[in-house]
Amino acid sequence: MGSITASTTAKPILRVAAISGSLRSNSWHVGLIRAAEELCEESIPGLRIDHVDISDLPMANPDLETNGGDGFPPAVEAFRDRITAADCFLFASPEYNYSVTGSLKNALDWASRGTHKCWADKAAAIVCAGGDFGGGRASLHLREIGIYLDIHFINKPELHIRAYEHPPKFDGEGNLIDAKARERLKKVLLSLQAFALRLQHKEN
Repeated sequence: MGSITASTTAKPILRVAAISGSLRSNSWHVGLIRAAEELCEESIPGLRIDHVDISDLPMANPDLETNGGDGFPPAVEAFRDRITAADCFLFASPEYNYSVTGSLKNALDWASRGTHKCWADKAAAIVCAGGDFGGGRASLHLREIGIYLDIHFINKPELHIRAYEHPPKFDGEGNLIDAKARERLKKVLLSLQAFALRLQHKEN
């Protein structure tokens, strides 16, 4: 009698380019990315966070471009390479004056320049922390920007943390310490993973 061999198919490793719109070292949004890294290592197999620092990017300026608009300064080339290599994106976006930060908009602009559109046709999620609206207005504006860039955002669940409410959500170093918020962040990551895999399946 022939033997039956059970086979299991492991989930592919998805590379998540995670970008904080805040450049402060103790930023809540950098802390959200750290928490995402921890959650993936602890309990989300198949998802790997790559924190992409945007602090070294020059301000977007066509005068810095070469090769007919397809050549860029070294820091920009390195950034675009990491965005291109990613399978999906995690934006940790603070709200400045009802919108995204200038640093995040600058990064979005640089990776949209030239003939190769680095953001297009990939899944993304947004997480925010702030005051009464928890960064929700910045999240909405980021979604609007993403329409032109062909970024496909997950719709649910949303994570807009009201950081000043009790109990404390972050410690003095920007680390996410609230258990309920961490669980909500995990649900966002799981949704991002499922959506990214679904988009990849459609392409194949």
